[in-house]
Amino acid sequence: MLDMISGVKIPDSRMARDATEFVRQLEDEMLYNHSVRVYFFGALNGMRRNLPFDAELLYVAALFHDLGLVDSHHSPTKRFEVDGADAARDFLKSHGIADPQADLVWEAIALHTTPGIPQYMKPEIALTNAGVLMDVIGIGFDDFTPGQRDEVVAAFPRHDFKGAFIRAQTCSALKKPETTFGTVNFDYIEYRDPTFRKPNACTRILNAPWAE
Repeated sequence: MLDMISGVKIPDSRMARDATEFVRQLEDEMLYNHSVRVYFFGALNGMRRNLPFDAELLYVAALFHDLGLVDSHHSPTKRFEVDGADAARDFLKSHGIADPQADLVWEAIALHTTPGIPQYMKPEIALTNAGVLMDVIGIGFDDFTPGQRDEVVAAFPRHDFKGAFIRAQTCSALKKPETTFGTVNFDYIEYRDPTFRKPNACTRILNAPWAE
């Protein structure tokens, strides 16, 4: 395993090592490798743009961002992003991290699938989102050199990432479909069952218990 790629190093603090051990025990190889790739792509993005960011907080956000897809942290009613965000905040607070920093990581994880907002927020939030978009759908692919991409994937292989990731997300979405309303997570249900009808915002407005 490489822990230094193009000047980006995995943090070597006690908290970062504990985070690695914690997440690695819960996630399968597909999700764990994806999470670390998100860190590298996010950090490389930040370095290229000269953004000041806390590498340790970015690393924890990246590691925990999909923990809500794991059974042990999969609540029955919350969006999976919130499940992961809650777990990360609890972990950080157990390591003595102050509320502002723990809340920053919470926001980075909770918003990592929300389009059009994270890129305008603090670097750790923007870079978590950017790392996810790069690794999942290739946004910003050509902003990285072939060497950078190859090193990240060699250290944390993709294998059958596309299919396995869709299956993991679909499994989560099908368990609590109501949490997908207004999010990209509905797409996983629609991909599995094209006949499924998502709730319509206009219908909800018209059916609201107001006279007008």
